[in-house]
Amino acid sequence: MNGGCHRVPGAGSSSLTFCSLRKMCSCVLSCCLALQHLTVQASLLCIFHLLLLPTLPEEQPQAVSELLARSLFACGISTILQTCMGSRLPLVQIPSFEYLVPAMMLSSHLSLSASTDRNGTVAASVCPAPHCDVAGSRTASLREVSGAVVVSGLVQLVLGVSGACGWTARRCGPMVLAPSLSIVGLSAYKEVAFFCSANWGVALLLVLLAITFSQHLGSCRLPCCAWLCARGGYVEPSVPTLRTFSVLLPFTGICIMCAILSHLRIPWDSLELATERLPWANSTVRSPWLRIPYPGEGGWPLLTPRALAVGTAMAVGGSVNSVGCYVLCGRLLRASRPPPEACNRGLCTEALGSLLAGLLGATGGTASSIANTCASSLTQAGSRLSVQVSALVCVALGMSPRLAGLLTHIPLVVHGGVLCVTYAVAVGTGISYFQYADIDSGRNIFIVGFTMFMALLVPRWLSTAPAHLATGWVPLDLLFLSLLMVPVFLTGFLSFFLENTVSGTLEERGLLADLVARRGDRCPRGERGDSSHVYRLPAGLRRLLPPSGCKAFPCCFLCPGCEEEEEEQGSCATQEGTASTGEGTHLLLKAGMVEMQSERRLSEMEMPAWHVAA
Repeated sequence: MNGGCHRVPGAGSSSLTFCSLRKMCSCVLSCCLALQHLTVQASLLCIFHLLLLPTLPEEQPQAVSELLARSLFACGISTILQTCMGSRLPLVQIPSFEYLVPAMMLSSHLSLSASTDRNGTVAASVCPAPHCDVAGSRTASLREVSGAVVVSGLVQLVLGVSGACGWTARRCGPMVLAPSLSIVGLSAYKEVAFFCSANWGVALLLVLLAITFSQHLGSCRLPCCAWLCARGGYVEPSVPTLRTFSVLLPFTGICIMCAILSHLRIPWDSLELATERLPWANSTVRSPWLRIPYPGEGGWPLLTPRALAVGTAMAVGGSVNSVGCYVLCGRLLRASRPPPEACNRGLCTEALGSLLAGLLGATGGTASSIANTCASSLTQAGSRLSVQVSALVCVALGMSPRLAGLLTHIPLVVHGGVLCVTYAVAVGTGISYFQYADIDSGRNIFIVGFTMFMALLVPRWLSTAPAHLATGWVPLDLLFLSLLMVPVFLTGFLSFFLENTVSGTLEERGLLADLVARRGDRCPRGERGDSSHVYRLPAGLRRLLPPSGCKAFPCCFLCPGCEEEEEEQGSCATQEGTASTGEGTHLLLKAGMVEMQSERRLSEMEMPAWHVAA
């Protein structure tokens, strides 16, 4: 189970050869899965900066590659903390769309102020110094956005330490999770259409390849590892290659095809969207090969009233996204429901990542990536070790702005194709939660329809008529606009409010099935028995935080209580011997479809032989 050696009678020293070959297969697999996570993460980082930078004042003196490097460095550190000390789920950290919308609100306000002021008073209002030039004011706009990121980290830290995140996650039933997860995917349709319009043919080709590899050719396996291990005296199932790398292979193939077409000077990209590459091309600063980022490198963040308001909106929207991502990742990997303490720890680690990103001068905080989680579901390979390897690669790229700048050469159409493939899984997973509730109930029909409709209507209305929401104080206007322009926050807030205020039976609300599932997760069987220990802290950290010491604030919300541990140990004593195995579970595979071949179904229901060891 932990990648041990299978000794073959009469093999002699061949068992050592088998162990080394098996470790080599596992290392290669982990590196390939890490590269797949990195490709999705790179697309999301480029999308974030590509949409945000045009809203900032023009002639930014800082190179775009340096901003990407700072974000990569902070995301890598936050991912390591998340997988080791946070929720312990294989979650990649990125600046999500919940950070993008408030940051665009703040940057658009700064740009509008800079364009409407003709007497140079903007420099005095934005710059804290009495004598600062226009270039300094433009630099201050980035520092103000970074200040909002720092505020979001502080607010998230308070929400995690106080236990508010876990309290909310525990009271989110199927009627809250279903519309919230569904709207996560539906809210990205504008960005998907924007990037795919660069060349719809190429985008559809990427989507077609991903669907073919993951759904139709999922049983195709790579015979290399099985042949190598057979030489050691033991034959084991090989990797389902096309399904496992159904995102990486189309991504790489389309990028190579676009590079060949560009080299041959064949026009394939839209000329109108080519102007969107101006933020990449306008960077005149030549980035160095090696530069270790440190706090205050580009100036300390500005904590203005506008930054406080926008940072609060970032924290609230990012927290809602993170809670949904924890539940989504647990469900897609067939793990039990995340306990409240795991959600609190996860939000605290994301807060630390956002604090680091803001202090480094990045324009976005860190949050759990819905796209990477959906990619793990599509490929049916959720590896904690591969996520940690990708985090180390992000840290290395963050220390080399020149290498981080290579991400800007990814074609726009690839970004759209990646969003099409990944966010579609989030929509389907959200819809699947309706099976636990009585969807024929008039109460549930109203809650679902009203919340999803309003989550798409309000942002559309405010984008066309933002002047209708004017209180007379700019920070308060930015706070309301930043919150109401995030569909995920609107859906989560409205569904949570209606679910807990409108009367309904337990069966109708889906809480009866959820309660049975939670009780069953305490003593799971088979695959769930291994995955239920994913949320536990490592043994070394558990020794530093014994249950008796968790009674004191703030540790009481970051680790399970004494009563829960005693009850779990008493009722699940038979699983005590597999606790270490659960902690080392890096690959949690889901069972295939019912109509799959019996050979493939057995290989997926049992612990895979190509399981990555701890």
